[in-house]
Amino acid sequence: MLDLKTIEKLDSKSVGFFRFKKLNGDYLLTNDIGKYAFLSETDFKKFITGKLNRKEKIYQGLKKNLFIKDKNYQAQLIEKYRDKNRFLKFGPSLHIIVVTLRCNHNCVYCHASAGKTDDKSLDMDMATAKKVVDNIFKTPNDAVAIEFQGGEPLLNWPVVKFIVQYAREKNKLEKKNLQIRFVSNLSVMDEEKMNFLLNNEVNICTSLDGDEETHNYNRVYLDGNSFKQAVNWIKKIDKAYKAKYKGKKKNYYRVGALITVTRKTLANYKQVIDTYIKLGFKTIYLRYLNPFGFALNAKDKIWYTPEEYIDFYKNALDYILEKNYQGRHFYDFMAVTYLIKILFNKDINNLDMRSPCGAGIGQLAYNYNGDVYTCDEGRMISRMGDEMFKLGNINKNNFEQLINNDLCKSICLASCTDGQAGYEDNVYQPYIGICPVYNYSVYNNIFQAPKNNVKYMIDEAIIEYLFIKLKNRKNKDIFTEWVEKSQTREIYR
Repeated sequence: MLDLKTIEKLDSKSVGFFRFKKLNGDYLLTNDIGKYAFLSETDFKKFITGKLNRKEKIYQGLKKNLFIKDKNYQAQLIEKYRDKNRFLKFGPSLHIIVVTLRCNHNCVYCHASAGKTDDKSLDMDMATAKKVVDNIFKTPNDAVAIEFQGGEPLLNWPVVKFIVQYAREKNKLEKKNLQIRFVSNLSVMDEEKMNFLLNNEVNICTSLDGDEETHNYNRVYLDGNSFKQAVNWIKKIDKAYKAKYKGKKKNYYRVGALITVTRKTLANYKQVIDTYIKLGFKTIYLRYLNPFGFALNAKDKIWYTPEEYIDFYKNALDYILEKNYQGRHFYDFMAVTYLIKILFNKDINNLDMRSPCGAGIGQLAYNYNGDVYTCDEGRMISRMGDEMFKLGNINKNNFEQLINNDLCKSICLASCTDGQAGYEDNVYQPYIGICPVYNYSVYNNIFQAPKNNVKYMIDEAIIEYLFIKLKNRKNKDIFTEWVEKSQTREIYR
């Protein structure tokens, strides 16, 4: 074991800043730019006391990854730290629009607290929609993603159609990198709507909670079989995508799917993954439940302990790796999000995994009535009767007023892991994120130390398991391939 006397001999002139943890017999080291290294106990002692042989491969690797100082150490560290956090200067890129809160499903975990199908008072009108799009294009970010959420957006189709057309027309002048995403249960999709979305290069995404039994248990369709409806349109849309983009190098526009893991999913992980593979998906996103909306009223039916979810995730990841060993390319998007950070030291736009998170500075959420929130999760809190995360209203506030306010600044502060107790000395600090909305919902405070924080426990366990797997060369090669191939595909939140 490493003793205090050895630590006191640390050679501060040659050793750069690092965090460490003993993991499976070796020492895992990380630094502020997200680089990592595994060292045996013997090599770790040599490293901190400055006694590593400079000609050895271990020394050269540590020097390259800025664990060891040289004359260029400070300049390189600044450059790489700036690059890792470059997203901070761009402004909101993701803009979530809720054109209606009406929905024809009664999902047991509905985070959005959807309204009744016939309550048209929950629809966005054209005037509000126009102001929302105008505000979106005020962002200084050259990349803009408009994402339709709900409710079920197909139930307010005229406004969806208007927003798509108006945004495309407006972008002829603005010339931004514009993506439009459409998240739907697909139950009221038809050929005309599908063709409109495809012709306007709208990425379509649906919810698919796995096999038919699991999906229909979680996602109750008031007028039929939710699974069959979703699968029917997944196949139709894929067929239409292939026909439209046949022969083109970049085929980004294939239907995507999202899963929400409930207690029902835990024992069925193989069936869930097999269903995704059977339907032609290359990825799954094994996201855990969030404590928002109707999910809070169904704890006895759908919730699980952090330990139960962690066991599920490890089993599912092992099963996915088995599929890859057999030659099938298939990956978990949550794993890839962390692996991009670990292997390539970059952040993609998974905004609740950044530090600070994307609320306000990376995304905005627009409710049907023009209210603007820090993020979609903040909007979900408002449906529970709490306007804590409301930035303003599109009819009353301009872009600068929405962004430059105390709430937005407080969320940035609460979600920045640098300097926060329990995070700053944690070996996984470069990779983990904080969600102030989650903290507020569960602990009634946007600031919450990682100790006894359920979200932190889960995220830390996933990252640690990925590092354990990375020690195997075969797994590392597979993980690297996942990251490289994921960069050529459209990634959904």
